[in-house]
Amino acid sequence: MCGITGFITNNQFESFSRSLPSATASLAHRGPDDSGIYVDSSAGVGLGHCRLSILDLSLLGHQPMASDDARVRIVYNGEVYNFKVLRKELEKAGHQFRSDSDTEVILKAYLEWGTECLGRFTGMFALAIWDGRCRRLFLARDQLGIKPLYYYHHHGNLIFASELKGILAFDGISKTLDTGAVPLFLHYQYIPAPRTIYQHIFKLLPGHFLICDSETFRTCSWAMTPNASSRRSSLSGIPGSESACLDQLHEILTQSVSDQMVSDVPLGALLSGGIDSSLVAAIMQQVSSRPVRTFSIGFRESKFNEAPWAAKVAACLGTCHTELYVTSKDALSAIPRLPEIYDEPFADASAIPSFLVSQLTRSHVTVALSGDGGDEQFCGYTRYWATRAMATGFQRLPGPLRTWLYRSLLLVPTPFVENLYTGLLPVLPSAFRSANFPDKWQKLIAQMGHADLQSLYRASVCLWDRDEVGRLTGRFPEPSRFEQAFDRTMDWPVLSRLMRVDQQTYLADAMLVKVDRASMAVALEIRVPLLDQRVVEYASRIPEEFLFQKGQGKHILRRLLSRFIPAALFERPKMGFAIPVSQWLRGELKPMLLDYLAEGRLKGEGLFNPSLIAATVSDHLSGRANHPHRLWALLMWEMWREKWL
Repeated sequence: MCGITGFITNNQFESFSRSLPSATASLAHRGPDDSGIYVDSSAGVGLGHCRLSILDLSLLGHQPMASDDARVRIVYNGEVYNFKVLRKELEKAGHQFRSDSDTEVILKAYLEWGTECLGRFTGMFALAIWDGRCRRLFLARDQLGIKPLYYYHHHGNLIFASELKGILAFDGISKTLDTGAVPLFLHYQYIPAPRTIYQHIFKLLPGHFLICDSETFRTCSWAMTPNASSRRSSLSGIPGSESACLDQLHEILTQSVSDQMVSDVPLGALLSGGIDSSLVAAIMQQVSSRPVRTFSIGFRESKFNEAPWAAKVAACLGTCHTELYVTSKDALSAIPRLPEIYDEPFADASAIPSFLVSQLTRSHVTVALSGDGGDEQFCGYTRYWATRAMATGFQRLPGPLRTWLYRSLLLVPTPFVENLYTGLLPVLPSAFRSANFPDKWQKLIAQMGHADLQSLYRASVCLWDRDEVGRLTGRFPEPSRFEQAFDRTMDWPVLSRLMRVDQQTYLADAMLVKVDRASMAVALEIRVPLLDQRVVEYASRIPEEFLFQKGQGKHILRRLLSRFIPAALFERPKMGFAIPVSQWLRGELKPMLLDYLAEGRLKGEGLFNPSLIAATVSDHLSGRANHPHRLWALLMWEMWREKWL
């Protein structure tokens, strides 16, 4: 894994070329093993690269890498897992290779096939190619957006980088706030692509490429998106029975995991004890000739601790397992680093355990496989079936009855409901057991105030709804990829539609961002075999009834995992990678919360309604309500603002 940056300009070459070394150095955490720079004053172009050596550790893998005639050069971040197959094809076409790296394969694939080479790659990547033959810069990003790529385009200048800090390091780049991005952040807890928190800086969309020369700037989609409209609630969605589907999925996942285990440096797996990470670790162990290294972290708070389950899974599989129990002090000490790691406001609190487990893992290995992406493809989130149930059940009740129920439940104190739920937990069916009940209860109540599927689902994923954001900031969230994803899936089955929306929004802009920054902050490469293109395409054709049965998602993955470990090790309420934010905000984080959200401070900034925030803080601290995610988002905003503005 690596960090890339560079530019093309008609009028700022001297300034940008002076900035390129510092911009490249700002990404050194992504690639501490080597670095390189290429500039061409006649073309007004520069490329910078920081290398984390994974394949071909020799200097032959150095970047920027040049073609044999030195007219084409590449900087690249990621892994293309089928590079050996492509290399053989290119050798037959007459290309010769000096290294054993996938970088050289990508470069010569571009020389052979042009931009169409992207469709031949199986992997995760963000790349930049300077083609001196036609004097154009070519940027591209993988199909799902596993690897990041940002660009600044203004006054005829283009700057790109793996992270925002790699762009901000260039002289003359203003940090002008995109005020329209602020309501979007408070609505979703992240800023949806292609926007960033800054004007004139954008995220290149997943599955897109960008071409820029002295006269042209254009972005295009290159990826073939999986067509889940063919998925039906019948066996016709995929050939064969459920057992045949299970066997095919097993074969595809085994191939994906095997391909992603290719490495010239030590490799392991992140193991939370959940279904996805356990399945990846199980297949790794199955294909490995030695015990796989697995890693997990634990918390002393039992409600947030999956480490004992991870240890049981590891023992059953026979992996070489390492776990670290972290204290609240350990976790809290990571918070001041988050604005530096994420560059723009980012409010997923699980960034903390992601960073801590990455630290642990990097102390032993350089590459680790994870189970990310399983929920968004195999119907793993409770909100999927809950939204469908609301759309097909509750919303069919007479309007006056729905309104009465909604208003009545709003009056019930959340602590009372939580205590009642805790008392009933031992006798509830497994589908109704939740490791984070207060949050899910509040989402359920919020959904009751909506009717159409898009509004129902928005209520289940947003922090503040549109009206609340309007009162908080004086502006409503603008339309984003969320609405676009719903518009493009009008005729899809409900569960498939919701998963597709998440793949284009939450997965790309929140989950994968969280994992990339947390891991690359400590120079750890995370690979995601469940997001292998072959897995994604196959999963998109699996019938919904193979994914969701008996009130549970991931049915097909559960059956597959049961081939490796007893069901008792994974049949339990989904926990997620959570931390006790709610109690921290009432305890250790209370002074920080009151400081950053002080009324005087907020009035001076002039962005938010201070009285509304004060009421939210008061309700949470008193226990009258539970607002951990909202307050965390505000805290992350203020800490980011202090760091970068």
